[in-house]
Amino acid sequence: MAVTLLAHGVSDLCLGKPALRSLSVTTTISDALEVLRNSDDNSVSIWGCNHKAGFGSGAATATADDDDDCRCIGKISMVDVICYLCKEENLKSPSAALNAPVSVLLPEIPGLVMYVEPSCSLLEAIDFILKGAQNLVVPIKTRLSSRKKQHQKPSATTAIHGGREFCWLTQEDVIRFLLSSIGLLSPIPALSIESLGIISPDVTTIDYHSPASAAVPAIARSLADQTSVAVVDSEGTLIGEISPYTLACCDETVAAALTTLSAGDLMAYIDCGGPPEDLVRVVTARLKERNLNGMLDYFTTSLSSTTFSSSSSDEESTGRVSPLARSLRRSRSMSYSARMVRRAEAIVCHPKSSLVAVMIQAIAHRVNYVWVIEEDCSLVGIVTFSDMLRVFREHLEAMA
Repeated sequence: MAVTLLAHGVSDLCLGKPALRSLSVTTTISDALEVLRNSDDNSVSIWGCNHKAGFGSGAATATADDDDDCRCIGKISMVDVICYLCKEENLKSPSAALNAPVSVLLPEIPGLVMYVEPSCSLLEAIDFILKGAQNLVVPIKTRLSSRKKQHQKPSATTAIHGGREFCWLTQEDVIRFLLSSIGLLSPIPALSIESLGIISPDVTTIDYHSPASAAVPAIARSLADQTSVAVVDSEGTLIGEISPYTLACCDETVAAALTTLSAGDLMAYIDCGGPPEDLVRVVTARLKERNLNGMLDYFTTSLSSTTFSSSSSDEESTGRVSPLARSLRRSRSMSYSARMVRRAEAIVCHPKSSLVAVMIQAIAHRVNYVWVIEEDCSLVGIVTFSDMLRVFREHLEAMA
């Protein structure tokens, strides 16, 4: 039975995957924001080659001269931009900060993005992920003929390098693939996560009443670890979370809320696809109190341009999507339960939950982790896709 799974390569997991969207490392953060705002993707890949100007700012179409040296060197999301703007020097002048190249957003953690050939085996892919890779970049098209290149019309940020398009695989893709063949992995999926020893007590928490700004370093770490920051009360009861997955669907002005609100108020601010008016007033008042005039101007200007009426007229007249409209539309078009439950209740399971049940929970809500709690809602720990993959890797090796 194991032979069936072990025979698969990453090319099998790439079937139906869309071409990777990408930007050059020299692109400014401001231009990258335009791509993120108007994209249904939570992140965009960054490539180390010099791209020719094409169908939009930062178009990722490499020339023949840099085919051999051009590689994906990382990825960025709205969360990276938000954490970057929360730095004290950037709060004073966010507009100037956004003129920096996207390279300043890339984490100094090697191996988060790794290039692999389509022939890479499933086990090799799992090994790369267990060593820290978040995304495996895989070519999905062979080199195009010169005639095809002449007629090719790539989109503004489609990654075409050396005549090839690329996709990337994530931990979720591998877990989904294993779930589709879950019967071959028996009896592991039916065992409890407690008995498998994959509940990690190493969690990052913040008190409900603490300043949300205290969580900024933790948010950056959880983005790198593909986890989240738990919001708890004084007794350690899980109340909710500040999730990078949720922040990725917001716009960059959330940096103002992160800087001024409590953790509990921040959860309410990013809930429902748009901030409550009372919290907007609180953010504005506190920015004034702290003399953060640069962020105040940026925040108020953004709000004034993202009212329902203006966003509607802007989309009709220019085809551009305003940040608030983008936030509202995405929160409704994506899984409603994923967007709402993650903040209000978080995605939770219990120590006796089966591995397959936890897998399904995480996949259904498009997260890489599930919080583990006791019956009284006290936080026990967290189970991640990496923990699950480690168990399956050992099982497959034993079955081989």
